[in-house]
Amino acid sequence: MLNFDPTHYRSVQQGAVALAEPIREAVAHLLDDGATNIFFMGAGGVNFLMLPAARLLQTRSTFPAHIEMSAEIVGTGSVHLGPGSIAVFPSVSGTTKEAIAAIEFAKQQGATILSLTAKPDTPIARLADVNFANECADPTSSENFYLQSLLLALAVMHQRGEIDDYHEVVAQLQALPEQLVAAKRQFEPRAAALADEIKDEQHHVMVSAGGSWYEAAYYGMCILEEMQWIWTRPVHASDFFHGTLELLEEDTSVFLFKGEDEQRPLTDRVERFAQTVTRRLRVLDAADFELAGISPRVRALVSPVLFAAVLERLSTHLERARDHDLTIRRYYKKGDF
Repeated sequence: MLNFDPTHYRSVQQGAVALAEPIREAVAHLLDDGATNIFFMGAGGVNFLMLPAARLLQTRSTFPAHIEMSAEIVGTGSVHLGPGSIAVFPSVSGTTKEAIAAIEFAKQQGATILSLTAKPDTPIARLADVNFANECADPTSSENFYLQSLLLALAVMHQRGEIDDYHEVVAQLQALPEQLVAAKRQFEPRAAALADEIKDEQHHVMVSAGGSWYEAAYYGMCILEEMQWIWTRPVHASDFFHGTLELLEEDTSVFLFKGEDEQRPLTDRVERFAQTVTRRLRVLDAADFELAGISPRVRALVSPVLFAAVLERLSTHLERARDHDLTIRRYYKKGDF
């Protein structure tokens, strides 16, 4: 496999799921101390990686969960943010200035700060009341944060008696890293061929729904745009028929991510229509991957994690096919703006 170290990758993701019990203990302590709500308020693309967990709480728990952008909360505030709030901030670098400003603001409101970082000795980790660190970098960080935030949401539900199979779900998540390596191996030939196929294409529509929608948006913005300078148009499958369908022609590139949760019918509908118009419909289906030992219920939860894992293989082959290193930036972190 091109530029892939399975031992290192497995170690990072095992480190993420190994935090299940420390996260559960921290959540139990915070809720016992009177926490009344939770805010997911990271900065930039990493905030997308929190959103499947946030939506899980919003749809399956009565514990109030709020989604905010760091750059906006400082300007607008929130009547819900206060002494009973748990404010969650993820960051690979631990130095993101918008996140630091939002942490300082949230602390002024009396919120408890919980951070997820790659290293413990960073500004964001030091500002936090509770920090969980697991060493990761761009090629491994998406799965890491998806898993940590999912464990956080599950812990909230467990503490409140809103989930009856918590321990079974966590056990399957802890077996997932090995299955993600297998999924990468399975996708490798398609990743190589797809990269060669799209290497000269400069516009893609990225479509999904449910938990996988956030990975579609993240991959478009943070990988194809930031790391490859390719234009993308992320569109939720439920919105596809309210505008975007009129853009389709026979050579329009549409990437469709089909997860395994209850929103899958929304992506099925897009697939039925798009394949009648464009010859450049690229479907990535989570159901195509074995994920041995993972139940349908847990598969539905981890579709975005799976897509993050296999899309890294596409990114690596795009780097090769386009002769464009994934670390090259024109502007990001190169000026004070």
